[in-house]
Amino acid sequence: MPSWIRAVILPLSGLLLTLPAAADVKARSCSEVRQAYGAKGFSLADIPYQEIAGEHLRICPQEYTCCTTEMEDKLSQQSKLEFENLVEETSHFVRTTFVSRHKKFDEFFRELLENAEKSLNDMFVRTYGMLYMQNSEVFQDLFTELKRYYTGGNVNLEEMLNDFWARLLERMFQLINPQYHFSEDYLECVSKYTDQLKPFGDVPRKLKIQVTRAFIAARTFVQGLTVGREVANRVSKVSPTPGCIRALMKMLYCPYCRGLPTVRPCNNYCLNVMKGCLANQADLDTEWNLFIDAMLLVAGRLEGPFNIESVMDPIDVKISEAIMNMQENSMQVSAKVFQGCGQPKPAPALRSARSAPENFNTRFRPYNPEERPTTAAGTSLDRLVTDIKEKLKLSKKVWSALPYTICKDERVTAGTSNEEECWNGHSKARYLPEIMNDGLTNQINNPEVEVDITRPDTFIRQQIMALRVMTNKLKNAYNGNDVNFQDTSDESSGSGSGSGCMDDVCPTEFEFVTTEAPAVDPDRREEESSASKFSSSLISWSLVCMVLALQRLYR
Repeated sequence: MPSWIRAVILPLSGLLLTLPAAADVKARSCSEVRQAYGAKGFSLADIPYQEIAGEHLRICPQEYTCCTTEMEDKLSQQSKLEFENLVEETSHFVRTTFVSRHKKFDEFFRELLENAEKSLNDMFVRTYGMLYMQNSEVFQDLFTELKRYYTGGNVNLEEMLNDFWARLLERMFQLINPQYHFSEDYLECVSKYTDQLKPFGDVPRKLKIQVTRAFIAARTFVQGLTVGREVANRVSKVSPTPGCIRALMKMLYCPYCRGLPTVRPCNNYCLNVMKGCLANQADLDTEWNLFIDAMLLVAGRLEGPFNIESVMDPIDVKISEAIMNMQENSMQVSAKVFQGCGQPKPAPALRSARSAPENFNTRFRPYNPEERPTTAAGTSLDRLVTDIKEKLKLSKKVWSALPYTICKDERVTAGTSNEEECWNGHSKARYLPEIMNDGLTNQINNPEVEVDITRPDTFIRQQIMALRVMTNKLKNAYNGNDVNFQDTSDESSGSGSGSGCMDDVCPTEFEFVTTEAPAVDPDRREEESSASKFSSSLISWSLVCMVLALQRLYR
């Protein structure tokens, strides 16, 4: 071949060899990646202008790439942060449900107790005046113990209510028999026979059933809201494993390294990644659903006969009815106490010349509903219960649904309608592997996330145990049993939210049985002593009460 021809052909061949490279310059540009990377707040100094060899990559495909080692590290951390935020956002509903509803229920119950105490105090001051005021600590102690029980105190409701009626009997017995002197031992004998004498009619029995069941349901329900709140807050703060972080990086940001920053992951690809990363959270679902079911059961108990609002609102009326029963049957009660405890000693002449105030024998006037305190927490229990039941139902299966909720987010995936033009972990094409089932053990063959199914997350297991314990407490409360003290009442259910003892069911005769009485709290001696001091400060007897006292004294 002549030399001139070679001189012409060789430069042309060199030019031809360089033409494909020139044509690919635009395709290999990293300009789109630079723009997307900068929009994330990263420095553009990390990113090349054109693709470079990818042998240095540890997660993304080691092909020509727009990612340096520094970029891969930063994007890996970015994928971890975005995943953590996605889980928090997705679980926001269930977390706010338990946080806000716990606050509302707690405020409601506390205000309900405050209103009930204020209502009783106002009514009894108007009705009994100084007589009540000098014995008000008996009633104050009742509400103090009810509040202490509600806030988690170690209070046996039945014993506390029995003690209240026994103390009230001691005080009233002295007031209706001021012509006698009662020693501390004698008053202790009186209190032992509260159940047998039934001086307050059937009110104590009915009120014990209603208060016990209502408070057990209310306290346990609020405790359940507390546990749900704590579990939701803890579980929503995820700590992805190294295998999960690698899978997240590959799914979310390896498209950047391949020069495809606008291509989003395939939906099924996202599901497998999320199911692998949230495998332990999905295992929480079974116990969580049982917990929600138990919460719904107890929520039902807050309606109807276990409605604490219906029990506490008229408690002042019920206790006053009991006091009236005691007054109306005072002679029979006194006679049977004297029979069982012995004839007391006459009081000194000065004391026997005193009597209870005239208004002690005056029945309280019917209360006007408009005068009662405003509804607790500005709402009613029925509305609160209806609202929480709707929210609880929506929160079922929330943990196993996390992968599906996250992968439906258009910020995360290409969606189910775009299965061909999506990132499958290697290129822009359809994702072929099958979707894994939920839970840890089902991730043994997860193609995207390395999951050690032999090592369950101990933190999640702790939350499962907390839910299991709380579910058991809720079931006990649903059956009317206290979580600490078992309900020993022989009643299988409450008698509704009625107003206590009615005329047609309250007994007018008293049975006296000399059985072994339960031990009386020794701390009562101090209270009995104050009762003795109280009677000495009563104002002058009315003429009618004086005649009655003299008749009893010389009988």
